[in-house]
Amino acid sequence: MEPAVRLIPLGGLGEIGLNMMLVESGDDVIAVDCGLMFPGDELPGIDYVIPDFSYVLGKAAGFRAVVLTHGHEDHIGALPYLLREARVPVYGTPLTLALVSEKLREHGLLEGADLRVMRPRQAFEVGPFRVEPIRVTHSIVDGIGLAVGTPAGTIVLTGDFKLDPTPLDGEPSDEGRFAELGEAGVLVLCSDSTNVDRPGHTRSELEVGAALAERFGRAAGRIIVATFASHIHRIQQILTQAERHGRRVALLGRSMERNVAIAAELGYLRVPEGLLRPLEDLVALPPERQVILSTGSQGEPNSALTLMAAGEHKYVQVARGDLVVISARVIPGHERTIGGLINALYRLGAEVLYEGNAFVHVSGHASQEDLKRMLSLTRPRYFVPVHGEYRHLLGHARLAASTGLPSERIFLIEDGSGLEVTPSSAQVLEGFPAGRVLVDGKGVGDVGAVVLRDRQILNEDGVIAVSLAVDAKGALVAGPEIATRGVIYVKESEALLDALRAAVVAALGERASDEPWDREALGARVRTAVRQFVNHRFQRKPVVLPMILEV
Repeated sequence: MEPAVRLIPLGGLGEIGLNMMLVESGDDVIAVDCGLMFPGDELPGIDYVIPDFSYVLGKAAGFRAVVLTHGHEDHIGALPYLLREARVPVYGTPLTLALVSEKLREHGLLEGADLRVMRPRQAFEVGPFRVEPIRVTHSIVDGIGLAVGTPAGTIVLTGDFKLDPTPLDGEPSDEGRFAELGEAGVLVLCSDSTNVDRPGHTRSELEVGAALAERFGRAAGRIIVATFASHIHRIQQILTQAERHGRRVALLGRSMERNVAIAAELGYLRVPEGLLRPLEDLVALPPERQVILSTGSQGEPNSALTLMAAGEHKYVQVARGDLVVISARVIPGHERTIGGLINALYRLGAEVLYEGNAFVHVSGHASQEDLKRMLSLTRPRYFVPVHGEYRHLLGHARLAASTGLPSERIFLIEDGSGLEVTPSSAQVLEGFPAGRVLVDGKGVGDVGAVVLRDRQILNEDGVIAVSLAVDAKGALVAGPEIATRGVIYVKESEALLDALRAAVVAALGERASDEPWDREALGARVRTAVRQFVNHRFQRKPVVLPMILEV
């Protein structure tokens, strides 16, 4: 009987984010990445979404390790929640583990964590698996793909990648090693699908540096740059241009300060002596000597850039002559927020450069020609597109077919499905638990559909609280007192509130005198009366909270 290996995605196949792929051989399993996803408007009040770990936790005896491809939140952010339940070794490159360490420290999990450094082309054994990291370029330094040797054959997982021939650190993707693996035989390729809609090749980070240099050279006043705190190469280019033009730099945002410190300490970032200044010192310099490097490129509430645009920042007032550069792509779903931010900055007199009107950003993901190149290098027997919404996975499957890979060897799977592969066969398996677990504050998984529905109603239609007192027989003694939030403006609606009180009193009066006193039944009667009244007057359906006191 041929040996078999299973690929089981717990996240990242069907959405952007939440990346986690299991590689399983017999009773042994490793996880590649353990990421989170940031919620959209459909999940009000939720902080993060993390994968459902129940399947891998059920394999606790054979759960060998987590192997991380790079340090972005959608690949490492859920790790603390997994390590609370399973203390397994975690492998990563130096920068990735440094970022993980900060995250584990925040969760009180760093002490006792088993973090193990891995380096490109230095293979290591984990149970029956031989794991080899392979250098790839991405929008964060120290990214890798993986070649996982299994009893059935070699699985190649690209991680997030692009084929940048001139990366800032001189460490291009190791196409030679991918080609060697292709020569030896790759059983399955799992490749990044994020940019499958983009034709051609993804442009080099050095090209952005050249464009930024030109903008720095022409800027007469203060420069404010917003970018991702994890984009160390972009940060390096901004620091280099600031030094070249005699400017000083202030860092805004806790993640920006932390990542710059970590990257500098590890040698991934060169920070010229005396370049960085506290913001309160920087703003005392002439505008033409100031650079502010900030987070907030997605218009996040309370970020420094958002506060600047609103005129509410303590130290920085955006003014005519300022140049604001939003050096990041707009994450889908943030377009409206970013549009409002840009409009506000323009109203304050700033010149604003962003992906829509200037070349200020390049992607960290491979475009179509790069994806074809990866397929031609590795020449896999089977292909699984990963990392993307369904449209990305489908587009990548079609792209692979266009290169000549037979359609029966291309498998379009999503979270909850799996692929079982032997040296000569492959079949899709269904029924793996792969739901989304919601994190709200310290609560993990305790917010379900009912709570979310109530939050959506509160957000859309508001809440009405009805307080009243009854005697031992359930007869009304005092009230009802009515308080509303998000339904009507109380000070201008006294007559309406009087009518609502009358409707509640009438509903209580319909209760039979010999009807037994029951708090739940009385509350239901109040709730129904209020809902009917408000729905008739306003066609709204607020949350109604009866508060009944027995005296």
